[in-house]
Amino acid sequence: MIELSLWSAFLVAMLGGGHCIGMCGGLMMAVGMQLPQPKWLYLLTYNLGRISSYALAGALVGSLGQASSVLEFILPIQQILFLLSSLMLLLLGLYIANLWHGLLLIEKLGGRLWVRVEPWARKLLPIQHLPQAFFAGMLWGWLPCGLVYSVLIGALASGSAQNGAIMMLMFGLGTLPMLISLGFASAKLKPVLQSERLRMICGGMIAMFGIMGLYRLFW
Repeated sequence: MIELSLWSAFLVAMLGGGHCIGMCGGLMMAVGMQLPQPKWLYLLTYNLGRISSYALAGALVGSLGQASSVLEFILPIQQILFLLSSLMLLLLGLYIANLWHGLLLIEKLGGRLWVRVEPWARKLLPIQHLPQAFFAGMLWGWLPCGLVYSVLIGALASGSAQNGAIMMLMFGLGTLPMLISLGFASAKLKPVLQSERLRMICGGMIAMFGIMGLYRLFW
């Protein structure tokens, strides 16, 4: 199942481009306007820092999922985690399709962590050299995001720190094209990706991943 989950994480990130614009678009465009030349190298380094944070978070929750397997003789831990992961994908699809907004509550909870991280991220701006870009991106990776949290549930169910890290790495790579483009101030993408029809299509496809997971679990 892990191979399918990895590609699901990648495609969820690609299909969630409209959400990325809403959450990170303004920040990415603001940072991109201040970057030195060559801008593409700084943007890439910045986003690699962000993806590194995703991989670290995936490794941490994957370790927790692996440690919980010692309770397998009491509770079907992996099945419970897989059920939770599939339900989160289903709800995420509804969120992307603009049909349900419950994930905003989860993002608000994550905001408590971001309040502590954000002042450190601000101190690294404006970015003037590549290591600074990387570490600023790492801190940005902890910005509260329902899209990230949904895939982290999948990393929790992945069974190991390695699988969790790889799953979040695949997710991060899926977000890369959109956010690199936004760094170059591609404002033309915004109305396209925020169109109601496209959000419905992308949300429906993400929800299908959740439905497929529930089908595999129960049938």
